[in-house]
Amino acid sequence: MSPAFDPQDMILRFRERAEAVKRRGLPPVEGPDRQRFLEAAKIDFQDFAMLGDATATLEDGILRLEIDLRPPQ
Repeated sequence: MSPAFDPQDMILRFRERAEAVKRRGLPPVEGPDRQRFLEAAKIDFQDFAMLGDATATLEDGILRLEIDLRPPQ
């Protein structure tokens, strides 16, 4: 039997993934492939960082992630 799901652990994993994207090196690619790689890394970081900033709740088997996208005051 697997351990109980902890939404906070999931949030921490997304934060770690965002940091890993920031730290990963650039493979030896040139030209358009290099630009595509950089764009994909930017989107990966954005997605992982947003989920890493989410507030997660698990109620009655429903996982809710709340992400405040309003600009800072």
